Amino acid sequence: MHRYQILIEYVGTNFVGWQIQAKGKSIQKLIQTKLSKLLNEKISIIGSGRTDSGVHAIEQSAHFNCKKKIQDLDKFIKSMNYFVNNEGISIINIKKKNSNFHARFSAKQRIYKYIIFNRLSRPSIESERGWHVIKKLDINLMKKGAKKLLGTKDFSTFRASSCNAKSPIRTIKSIKIKLIKNRIEIQFKSQSFLQQQVRSMVGCLKYLSEKKWDLKKFELILKSKKRILCAPPAPSHGLFLEKVIY
Repeated sequence: MHRYQILIEYVGTNFVGWQIQAKGKSIQKLIQTKLSKLLNEKISIIGSGRTDSGVHAIEQSAHFNCKKKIQDLDKFIKSMNYFVNNEGISIINIKKKNSNFHARFSAKQRIYKYIIFNRLSRPSIESERGWHVIKKLDINLMKKGAKKLLGTKDFSTFRASSCNAKSPIRTIKSIKIKLIKNRIEIQFKSQSFLQQQVRSMVGCLKYLSEKKWDLKKFELILKSKKRILCAPPAPSHGLFLEKVIY
């Protein structure tokens, strides 16, 4: 058997998410089907993690096994893209790997980016690529709140009720926030995240930065471990899986 890693860019708008679901179109299923057709054998792909419905990827990572060695990797990328480009998916790279490589379990860090358009008018060119927030947000307050999220903590407050992770303990390595004109980019780095954790943290940072909460309340809600106290999660269309580091 030969193992390959593929790096995938996709627009999540028209998908139920990465993972195969009983109903709806998933990215995993679509790529699997096209790979199986191209390689003339049944292929199963394993992603670095699930992205929810509507979430985008700049560089999702996945692996698959196949019986025959792929002779021309560039030609293979072109052939795959012929099948998937019109679905809002691009295969951006393919690499031969040894059998020890695992897209999910070998990952050392995952980087997610959340985009907020903080302006009066709705974005047109970047529609469905960020959260449109009209009320002026205080970036300095947002940065102070982000510092409270760093390190190893129980993130139960930010965990979806449907999350099946064994533990709510996660380590946030870094959070970087930058403002470019009216566009706010928040980058989160951790080995792994709970289901809806990033979007829930962004929702709470938004409450803080629009002064619905003060820093004391933000910290109390984080420490409460109670999902019911969490602000509404930020919408999925502002979230991007930016990179998986091995």
